[in-house]
Amino acid sequence: MSSPITSSASASASTAAAAAAVRADALCGTLAGLLITLPALVEAFTGETSATSVAFALAPAFALPLLTGLQLVQRPASGRFGDVARTVNLVGLGLFGGAAFAANLVLFYFDDNVVDATLTGPTVPVLIGSAAVFALGCALFGAALIRARVFPRLPSWGYAVVLPLFAFLTALPDSLLTSALHVLVGVILLWLSAALWRMARRPEPGSPR
Repeated sequence: MSSPITSSASASASTAAAAAAVRADALCGTLAGLLITLPALVEAFTGETSATSVAFALAPAFALPLLTGLQLVQRPASGRFGDVARTVNLVGLGLFGGAAFAANLVLFYFDDNVVDATLTGPTVPVLIGSAAVFALGCALFGAALIRARVFPRLPSWGYAVVLPLFAFLTALPDSLLTSALHVLVGVILLWLSAALWRMARRPEPGSPR
């Protein structure tokens, strides 16, 4: 039978490990936000470049851990709905991130005629479907953020409204509008990541504010 001291040490170690995991998720989210915001600011003046395309291609991968960290912290308040929303969002982000990776690191280097020839068969419907799943996942997880009231309300609403629009408006030709939309999405991720980092420093990472 374990002693109270042993049980207390085990609980403290578990809490410390959970906090460290949440901080790692927050750092990944910060990197995702920077990989979206900074290239978008550059493209507002220079247009799309090889360097900015690489950053955009990598950003979704670092956003994946952020979703896990956000739900881990808010789960006592969001419950099963938050779990389902997180799962849909993860699937959608995986699909959308794959499309972004291909567009920015493969299609970017092709001539327009080659791109038109490549986007045949089921490719376009699948890309549209991927964007739709991503938009649905963002709307659901944003709703979970809003309902839980654990994280700041403004970026929570931004996640629910701006990111679903982002899924489809990024297909538009590059312009100040698309650059501004990228910046807004990046700021939302940075804001949520900062809030997640602050909560990981608390004694109990799962408790609502």
